[in-house]
Order: sequence, then structure tokens, then C-alpha cells
Amino acid sequence: MKKKAKKYEAALKLVDASKFYTVQEASELIDKTTATKFDSTIDVSFKLNVDPTHADQLIRGTLVLPHGNGKTKKVLALTATKQDEAKAAGADFVGGKDMLEKIERENWFGFDVIVATPDMMGELGKMGRVLGPKGLMPNPKSGTVTMNIGTAVTEIKKGKITYRVDKDGNLNISIARCSFKPSDIADNLKTVCDAVAKSRPSTVKGVYVQTAVLHTTMGPGLKITFDGRN
Repeated sequence: MKKKAKKYEAALKLVDASKFYTVQEASELIDKTTATKFDSTIDVSFKLNVDPTHADQLIRGTLVLPHGNGKTKKVLALTATKQDEAKAAGADFVGGKDMLEKIERENWFGFDVIVATPDMMGELGKMGRVLGPKGLMPNPKSGTVTMNIGTAVTEIKKGKITYRVDKDGNLNISIARCSFKPSDIADNLKTVCDAVAKSRPSTVKGVYVQTAVLHTTMGPGLKITFDGRN
């Protein structure tokens, strides 16, 4: 049996495995449980009592975290009519059909997310086989296809995240880094917990959130509780 690293063992001693921590308690303790030398990511993971094969139980959505999550996303804005607006909002790359040709010709993926105005969807549709498997195809439900492209870019740059439950009912969301202030971690965590609680499908019976755990990269988990858990 592989021996656990000393840093992990030390972090594990700080965590009461039998306790459900409040949002505030978990936010104040989490940075002390990191087992890495780098600025670890802080994630919250949920096990939900949902069946994603039913459309009304497919938990998904977008959120703008109050303090971002410490990850800077490079945005490619595709628009024929609002390029100046996209540039002013901070898009890293702006263009139209020429940018799609660059992706196809050079196999270029120097961006994390695409936002587009509706007039580009005809061209984008031809790229589905390339962008779809990478999760890069924009769509109206996530707010990445919109005439308000400047607002979309600004929100992403400020920390807008997209989340979706997997086929087993698990939901994992990156909310911060260990270098964040505990109060900022708490704000972000509460925002996520509130969104998950409000997303409870009316068809779900019994306990909705079966487990909720806050954890750092390679660190031990802290079980958390919050309003709306059941």
C-alpha cells in the first residue's frame, strides 16, 4: 500500500472527518489543507440525487462568482458586426470567418472559450466536428451566443463559470485558489451552494444533495452543509 505524503498526512490531521463544516468554517480552514507547493485550486464537489437522463434533472447553468475563481480565460469573440465592442470588453482574440479558418487551417486553439453573435452561427455550425468534441461550441443557453457580446466577454473575464452534472449525478466546480482571502472563498462558495440548492428539480424526492465536499488540489476534503441541503 502506497504511503501518503507527509504534507497530506499533516493536512489530514486538521480535518474532522465526522464533522459537517459551515461555509464560513470551511472557507477559513481550506487553505491550511493544501498539500502542494503551488497555489492550489479550491473545488467544491457535490453528489446529487438526480437522474441526468431526465431532462428536468439535468443540473446545468452559469454563474458569475463574486471574486472570480483565479483562472483567467482567453476569450475568442466571433462577430461580423460588433468587433469593436468585443475588443473594448477585453476579448483576447476578435474576428469573424477568418478566425474559424485559422482554427481549421492551423489547428489553432489558443483560447478557452468562444463567444459569438448570432450572425456567426452559420459558419460555426460547419465547425461542429472540430469544436464540439472539445466543448468549445458556443450556445445561447450558456450565454455565449448573444448580441450583447461585450457583456458576455466582460462576465467571462470577471469569473463567469459554466457547470453541468455528469451522468452519475456528480457536480464539480472550481471556486477559488488558496491565496484567496477566506471571506472571498466564503462568498464564492455560498454563491455556488445557493445556485445548486435553487436548481433542485421538483421531481426529486428525499435528500437532494447527498454529499458536498470542499477540497484543494490533492488535499483532503471538508464535508460542508448549507441552507437548502435537503
